[in-house]
Amino acid sequence: MPESEPQSESPGPEPEDLTLSLHNVTAAPGPTPDSLAVVLQTSRGEIQGLFHPVQGGSGAAICAGGAMGGLDGPAGGLFARLPGLLMPKNVSVLRLDYRQPNAFEECVLDVLAGCSFLKGIGASDAVLVGHSFGGAVVVKAGALHPLVRAVASLSPQLYGTRQVEELARPLLLVHGSADEVLDSEASEDIYRRAADPKRLVLYGDAGHSLDTVAEALDDLILSWIEARLLGKPMESGRTVEWPQSPQTAGD
Repeated sequence: MPESEPQSESPGPEPEDLTLSLHNVTAAPGPTPDSLAVVLQTSRGEIQGLFHPVQGGSGAAICAGGAMGGLDGPAGGLFARLPGLLMPKNVSVLRLDYRQPNAFEECVLDVLAGCSFLKGIGASDAVLVGHSFGGAVVVKAGALHPLVRAVASLSPQLYGTRQVEELARPLLLVHGSADEVLDSEASEDIYRRAADPKRLVLYGDAGHSLDTVAEALDDLILSWIEARLLGKPMESGRTVEWPQSPQTAGD
């Protein structure tokens, strides 16, 4: 079911007082052998999530869902597939479920708490991946934590991206041209305002959930995260790819 989300910037300034402290973390066996069900206990409440650790790896990805929260992500469960894709690359994955879905500032704090958790267990670099509402959440959070090396924003909303110019990290934007929930012009607008390096990939005829391009999206996100965590340079650019005849877009 499509999410109900704002199509454009809501009026009024975004609150700047983002304060949350991480007090404790508890972990229990997760639903799969490679996962841990974690609870981040903070000054503003408990954040639930699934953590897929890789022993010896210092790089990580944090996944943030849409306005209704959830752990699986777009494209038929991209976030659920990412641990298996990234484990061979020695990259851990933290999938967060918001304390207060659709409360923008609170969800930004949740992602920042995830960054603090990862830093506390030895991660040196993290990439943020968000979808829809979460696509704006990770843009905002990405500028606020030193652990973040890059941000991937999938089918993002506009609200919350007003300060994308201050991100100062590589930005990947992905949108479907047939998105009927959040028009692809949102990503075009964010791309125009963002500083280099930035990349926009538009999938022709893909909808908001990007289901029809799941395989291509898996390949794109995997290669992009790996390149960013390895510190490879990223060229700015805008490409349009079609499911039947995709154009190859370089890192």
